[in-house]
Amino acid sequence: MASKLDGRAGPSEERKDSNSSAQLTPRITCQLCSEPYKEPRILPCLHSFCGQCLHKKIERSGARRNLECPTCQRSITIPEGGVNAIPQNLHLGFEVEVAGYMSKIGSDGEKSCDACIDGSTGPAVVFCSTCHELLCSYCYESHKRSRKLSSHVIVGLEESRKMLPSIMKLPEHFCSQPHHEKEELQLYCETCQLTICRDCTLVLHKDHRITEICNIAKVKKDAMKEVLAAAQEVTSKLVRTIDANDKITEQFDTCGENSTLTITKAFEQLHQAIEERKKTLLSEMKAILVSKKGPLTLQKEKLTKAHDEIGRYTEMTSNILQTHTDHEIVALGDLLPTELKASLNMVENVSLTPNQTICDIHVSLHTDSVINEVSLLGHVMDTSPSPSQSTWSSESVAKVKEMYCVKVQTISSKRERYPHGGLQVKAELRPKSRDGAVVPGTVEDHRDGTYTITLTPQTAGPHQLLITMDDQHVQKSPYDLDVRKNYSTLSNAEQVINCNGGPDGIAIHESGDIYVACCRDNTIRVFNQAGQQKRTIGSKGSGDGQFSVPCGLFIKGDVMYVADYGNHRIQRLTTEGQFLKKFGQRGTGQGQFQYPGSVIVDQRDRMIVADYYNHRVVILDQAGTWLLTINGHASGSRGFLLPYGLALDPQGNIHVAAWGTSTINVFKPEGNYVRSYGSVNGPSGIVMDGGGCSLVNELTGNCLSIFDRHGNKVHTVYNLNGPRGVILDPKSGDLYVTNYGANTVLKYFML
Repeated sequence: MASKLDGRAGPSEERKDSNSSAQLTPRITCQLCSEPYKEPRILPCLHSFCGQCLHKKIERSGARRNLECPTCQRSITIPEGGVNAIPQNLHLGFEVEVAGYMSKIGSDGEKSCDACIDGSTGPAVVFCSTCHELLCSYCYESHKRSRKLSSHVIVGLEESRKMLPSIMKLPEHFCSQPHHEKEELQLYCETCQLTICRDCTLVLHKDHRITEICNIAKVKKDAMKEVLAAAQEVTSKLVRTIDANDKITEQFDTCGENSTLTITKAFEQLHQAIEERKKTLLSEMKAILVSKKGPLTLQKEKLTKAHDEIGRYTEMTSNILQTHTDHEIVALGDLLPTELKASLNMVENVSLTPNQTICDIHVSLHTDSVINEVSLLGHVMDTSPSPSQSTWSSESVAKVKEMYCVKVQTISSKRERYPHGGLQVKAELRPKSRDGAVVPGTVEDHRDGTYTITLTPQTAGPHQLLITMDDQHVQKSPYDLDVRKNYSTLSNAEQVINCNGGPDGIAIHESGDIYVACCRDNTIRVFNQAGQQKRTIGSKGSGDGQFSVPCGLFIKGDVMYVADYGNHRIQRLTTEGQFLKKFGQRGTGQGQFQYPGSVIVDQRDRMIVADYYNHRVVILDQAGTWLLTINGHASGSRGFLLPYGLALDPQGNIHVAAWGTSTINVFKPEGNYVRSYGSVNGPSGIVMDGGGCSLVNELTGNCLSIFDRHGNKVHTVYNLNGPRGVILDPKSGDLYVTNYGANTVLKYFML
């Protein structure tokens, strides 16, 4: 029946039927020919066109295998069979047919019968939704009498106008093969991927994989549903993203409006401030003018008065001399000379020099610096500074009366460096004790997002460092900071712990207990913070857990390392005294020591041993494997003899206190020589503080020398007696020195 709809309604019919078909017209019109679709073909991009229109477009383009979609311009590959191999849009063809009948039925006047040959039996009165035909009364009766046609759905013309789209069914599809025209296409050949009739299976598609078309349709429907579900999910996400995009856009608009108001208000305030300053300066200038011009005005008034008086008497005297007779002049007597002299005397009382000889009003505006500041005023960026993410760095220890520097780096809300200054950065150091004073910080803005804060603590003890940026705390603020005494104030110990037995090496457990290696009685003694002895570990001997002149001592966690000097080995024990492992024996080779003086453990958990009589520093892993040797016999300044004390600076460098060369030699963790410093008299124990300063016991000199991070001696504590071990309490910062000659441990409070 589609062939009956090839023509379009005339202009008059189209106007009459505008109400019923106008809504369908755009949907059923081919974009290429602007006519209702004829045998529409659907492209892979899902746009449809008349088959004949596509064929003409391909011929005009000259490209037989490629076609650009007229709607979306997507490049389409034409299948081998040409346009006929492009799938038909059957449903769109059905819609065209429905629209055609809607137009025909909705028009005024009589409708001709579609079944009659010449239409002579009368006008159409009903519509067969099965045959898709308008029927006259005669043909309607024939339908009812025919056994084959009697089951068709037939409705009146008036009713069909309302029900036509819903009652019309897609036409049945019949085979196009010769002699199969009456057979419906109910099967599908999976081999050829074609719809076929039952007769086609006998010859043309014999032995092919055949299934009912409803089965294939179900598979395709399921696939379409799956893709549809995925598409709906993506569509939902797209809608949510679009909504979020709109909200963010609105937020940007609001943010832009607020920023505009902020900038405008700020510059209005600046303008107002500048105008007020202008008025003030002009007022000051006018006041100066008044004060300067006042005396001149007064002087001018007096001078003018004198000038007028003298002029009047001068004129009169000249006139009398020229016109009066002698008798007249004598009759006037001395009147004129007297008055003229009086006028001249008045002039003598008035200065004939201007009261203000220099007209100078100095105006100093410094506009260049202000203009420069204005050019740097404010910033507009797509990100904002984030105080809570902004970072700072400084030394871990502050000293009394010494400048303490803090470097602040502004971080943006995007977690990137913020490149501009101009923020309100403040800092202060608050003592936790009530008797201390708050120390404000001085802030230098480098205009690149970084700031330098300097403070000078006044008292020792626990403090809080507060750093704010635009009244918000930066990262890790408030921060607990210990302010320690300046080493230059060290003189006499505040506490003395008696320790008979020859105290040497010393270490402090995280509990606060103090461990002392006593090399005369071959034990490790443990004291509490009050200086009371709690217990003794070990005894004289060469067995496990026994010692022979224990010297060096180091504690990490609950593990204690002992340089067992007389047994030529390193022992590892728990802090309770339980033996764990031993390393070394007497000798000069790998795995051997000669009187090791000290042992420490670095951040990599490597044991570092001062091999005293072998003139070397040895590095081992926790299993005792020999990793590295730093040979002290090297020539020049890097050489050392009889290494005794060891310490690590904040960078992990190894500082070696060498008795034989009276120097401190510094080596990288990998053993590379860095530098040497100091000239000490018999160095023994050494310790580093968090700022890179080193404290070195001088056993022969009976003193403690303190060097800054550059190796310069800054202070010396005298009146010691054979100082050997030295340690800084990691919590309080207090200084402990083992006073071997006096059998005491000296404690210096640093807080």
